[in-house]
Amino acid sequence: MMKFPRILPSIQRFWLPIILTCTTLLTVVACNPSNFQSKAAKVPQLVQSILSDPKTFNYALSQESPNIFGLTFEGLITENPITSKIEPALAESWKISDDNLRIVFTLRPDLKWSDGKPLTVDDVVFTYNNIYFNEKIPTDARDVLRIGQSRQLPKVRKVSDRQVEFVTQEPFAPLLRTTGLVILPAHALRESVTEKDSEGKPQFLTKWSVDTPPDQLIVNGPYKLERYDTSQRVVFRRNPYYWRKGKQGESQPYIERIIWQIVESTDTSLLQFRSGGLDAVGVTPEYFSLLKREEKRGNFIIYNGGPTPTRLFMFFNLNKGKRDGKPLVDPIKSRWFNNVAFRQAVAYGIDRQKMINNTYRGLGVLQNSPIADQSPYYFSPEEGLKVYKYNPTKAKQLLTKAGFKYNEQGELLDKDGNRVRFTLLTNAGNKIREAVGAQIKQDLSQIGIQVDFTPLAWSAYTDKLSNSLDWDAGIIGFGAGVEPNDSANLWTADGGLHMFNQKPQAGQKPIQGREISDWEKEIEQLYIKGAQEFNDAKRKEIYAETQRITQEYLPFIYLVNPYSMAAVRNRFDGIQYTPLGGAFWNIHEIKITEN
Repeated sequence: MMKFPRILPSIQRFWLPIILTCTTLLTVVACNPSNFQSKAAKVPQLVQSILSDPKTFNYALSQESPNIFGLTFEGLITENPITSKIEPALAESWKISDDNLRIVFTLRPDLKWSDGKPLTVDDVVFTYNNIYFNEKIPTDARDVLRIGQSRQLPKVRKVSDRQVEFVTQEPFAPLLRTTGLVILPAHALRESVTEKDSEGKPQFLTKWSVDTPPDQLIVNGPYKLERYDTSQRVVFRRNPYYWRKGKQGESQPYIERIIWQIVESTDTSLLQFRSGGLDAVGVTPEYFSLLKREEKRGNFIIYNGGPTPTRLFMFFNLNKGKRDGKPLVDPIKSRWFNNVAFRQAVAYGIDRQKMINNTYRGLGVLQNSPIADQSPYYFSPEEGLKVYKYNPTKAKQLLTKAGFKYNEQGELLDKDGNRVRFTLLTNAGNKIREAVGAQIKQDLSQIGIQVDFTPLAWSAYTDKLSNSLDWDAGIIGFGAGVEPNDSANLWTADGGLHMFNQKPQAGQKPIQGREISDWEKEIEQLYIKGAQEFNDAKRKEIYAETQRITQEYLPFIYLVNPYSMAAVRNRFDGIQYTPLGGAFWNIHEIKITEN
């Protein structure tokens, strides 16, 4: 299963388009089939698409998109994607102690689960203490909750029937935002946590798989799962027990049904949108001019939110370890990949501006940092961040200085005479990534490197990246949020998403000889330090240093930020488009003006 940086559920109600960019660069929306539409023609509904089937309905075990959780679950707080401010969700208020070591939340009165049973403080305590903090459950939530050098977890305890307390032993600035992790139902899951399977593992590890009947999934978000047809569609129905109310006290959300059609082709979704059967479509660069001409006639608006927070990058497998005595990476290639000068030369050898001009039709900007441009902790090139402007001459100079050499045919050889050649993977069907990979292959051939560019089916690609670890280089995208610590599991050496030098995951065979470099350790320590600092100016400098290091050592070679764009039919009232949330982040208050 592919893993992605944990975008905290404080923004989950609008993070679907962000995380979906880990699979594509933009959310794509497709039409519902006519036979399904005819059965529900009078029901207010929104029809979208996803590129592949969900992999699990268990939030704690989920590591990839698409997933259902942005619609089905909420946490104590949420984060407004326009203002980036923290707002109440299941908790109506909170109080932070003067020493910043204690937060007491007060839950809203009369909260209920989708089955009508009360949602209480006991559910909050159970979710954190029995699931997120449970070392027998492999969840990425722990990575963003670990505090300081000790890596201790917060203490969570019940104060009263409506109050719950979070306590840390040392300062932890992201604590409030981390309480956006979704709350899970104790009455539905407690037994699966305590009961063991034949191997002594919690039954929770197989609980709420995609084979689970929808009526057995107990949720607290605006929608509950109504139906799932493998490789066809996911259908959500309004949760009648959802807590939000409109200005007149009416129940929210207003849209009765949401349908995610599973469509693997962006070209197909474009055709469906243009035919008038779609509610919205993600606007990729190659579609922009065409759709812009049809905007008025087609009765839709193209929203442009500016650069997306997605981080698209190329990266090498830096893992020096072995499994069953066999190196994960060919030792010859591993020596290249782990040579900083080699990675820098590759960065200089990629013409990213040409990528913007050709693949992105000018609708994008150069990307240089793991932290989103929208974050107050983003360190820009204007402030001194190192950038790699296209310079094949400099690339060749770096390579020759590092001991590489060229033969008479202009092919790059290492010091032992081995031809420099590696395989570059990405997910097939994503036209943008396929075009990016094809250009990288061409660009690097100009500095003598042979790239075997190989798009793979998504499942095969993710299996290589995170399970077998048998890969050379890849192209993929990660979502990024406002709070850098949300990606702590990416930058801590043993984090679940440290994918360029991945540790063995739960249930996998051990790896012998895995090495952690000094710069990896330094980034990890800076992330710990940054999470302990409450002064924003000092925090920015700490995270600026992490960005300096990532650009010097290049675990990821960042490419291009496209503009975040979507075309949405005019029949939806309440759209507040934002690159952090997309068009439907505030789904609870969006209305349909006509069916």
